[in-house]
Amino acid sequence: MELLAGRYTLSGTATRKRSEPWLHRWSRPAISAISLFGFSLTTYLTVTHFLGEKVALCSVEGVGCDLVLTSSYAKVFGIPLTIFGALAYLTLGLLAGIPLVLKRESPKEQAQVKEVSAFLMFMVSSATLVFSGYLMYLLASGQVDSINGQPQFCLYCITSATNMALIWLLTVFGNSWKDVGQLFFTGAIVAIITLTGTVGVYASQSKIAVQSNSFAGKLAQHLNVTNAKMYGAYWCSHCLDQKKRFGEAQKLVPYVECDPKGEKPQTQLCIDKDIKGYPTWEINGKLLSGTRSLDELATASGYTGDRK
Repeated sequence: MELLAGRYTLSGTATRKRSEPWLHRWSRPAISAISLFGFSLTTYLTVTHFLGEKVALCSVEGVGCDLVLTSSYAKVFGIPLTIFGALAYLTLGLLAGIPLVLKRESPKEQAQVKEVSAFLMFMVSSATLVFSGYLMYLLASGQVDSINGQPQFCLYCITSATNMALIWLLTVFGNSWKDVGQLFFTGAIVAIITLTGTVGVYASQSKIAVQSNSFAGKLAQHLNVTNAKMYGAYWCSHCLDQKKRFGEAQKLVPYVECDPKGEKPQTQLCIDKDIKGYPTWEINGKLLSGTRSLDELATASGYTGDRK
């Protein structure tokens, strides 16, 4: 004899399982797929950065994604953000896939695996969502373009931010939560810590604000985004004098060390460019030898900003 509309027998054994919502069934495979796409994208950007190659869909120099990917905001303490992005996608993909590959015989143990991995996914995706949102704010407010202060469109940045938003939504609505209030309280704490840390890091990493607001700082950034280069050697007094003309922004000068005994030398590049004396500037495909004033460099590079 069956009791409760056939759900249980007299022995108490369940004969029909409660159906799982489709979103709960497919959220993890979807997160894994999005994470794989995001990981591939950020890995591509990382490889092109270190190889010094042009990035696809960034054909116009000094604007859009080319400007964004070469700006001071594209690195944290000298490390490209794309590396952190790749690690975040890898972590989210692994967390989403754990319950799919780690099967437990006990339904209770399997439920615990899902619960723990879902909570960790929520924590990581909340942090990455806030960080991506802050980067979108920088793009929209024009802070990335310190020369003209214009909003910038970066397809790669927007795609990554969209990916993170989708992963967060799938994590929230694709899992069962015992205490939603506690979950979002934890998420708020993660968001505050992430935002505070992000603002603090960008504020302290290299005096960006001071350097960017000066003529020397804006010119140095303009030289960077237009792929200008200053070739020199560590022992060259004229090279040191050239850098000093940029004041506090001298760390932003696109300098290439030619002497093999110097720091991070690119000797072969100097040989390929037929550099015969130091310093030598390469601007818009032309070589300019000797120490140059900031005004000369601005005119040669087509800088149109304020020179005060």
